[in-house]
Amino acid sequence: MNSMTGYAAASGEFAGMNLSLELRAVNSRYLEINFRIADEFRALEPVLRERLQQSTQRGKIECRITSSAAGSADIGSDLNRNMLEQLARWSEQIQGDISDAAPLSVADILRWPGMLVQQQKERDMTEPCLALLDQALPAFIASRQREGAKLAEYIIARLDAMQSKIAGLEPMLPELIATYRQKLKLRFDELTFEADNDRIMQELALFSQKIDVGEEISRLKAHMQAVRDILQRRGAIGKELDFLMQELNREANTLGSKSVSVETTRIAMALKVLIEQMREQVQNLE
Repeated sequence: MNSMTGYAAASGEFAGMNLSLELRAVNSRYLEINFRIADEFRALEPVLRERLQQSTQRGKIECRITSSAAGSADIGSDLNRNMLEQLARWSEQIQGDISDAAPLSVADILRWPGMLVQQQKERDMTEPCLALLDQALPAFIASRQREGAKLAEYIIARLDAMQSKIAGLEPMLPELIATYRQKLKLRFDELTFEADNDRIMQELALFSQKIDVGEEISRLKAHMQAVRDILQRRGAIGKELDFLMQELNREANTLGSKSVSVETTRIAMALKVLIEQMREQVQNLE
């Protein structure tokens, strides 16, 4: 299974340009792909988006592409003729007003901002950008898988802790219920008015059913096994696990509300803490 967080980068040289591509991903409820690329690459967005959608299902992904001239590239330049003519007019006007003003040198003109214009060549950047994406995607997916494996280990450790606490609680339940029934019967016996003994026994039996948490424990164990089964699968499992976390929390709440002893309450609270810890990590899964 995959985490929704991941990172990868790739770079290369193409037609006198250094290209770099970065992929970053964080948690998101759905698949959201954003691009931070120069205008010259905007036409590539649809094909890049389609390629990313084929390999990811959830997460907020940012794709960044940057380019720069390669140091060894033979890129031609030309003078900005309009700016050159404007500088010549300004120089003539200034020298007419200030007789000792020095004329502009060739070096001054060439250093003037915007004077040199690179000769732009038409380039089809589709193939090199897709090649970089194909190079970065395996590392990107692998980083999400490594994080997903760590999250799976974390969740399984919490499931084992829950299993241990439930295993310690189950043998205690019959004695806890019997003790509480006896306590209630003694209180009924202390009443000053006459009471129907059969009615008292019926009420005790009904109350015993209400405080019996065997059903809640059975559902907890079933949901925990379902979590373990889902963790063995491939693909997007985050939403299923999030639903099971809600179900586990509901059963733990019911267990606490039916508690008739300090020990049961303590175990119910411990289970809720473990479930919340799992739920926080499940939010990171694809």
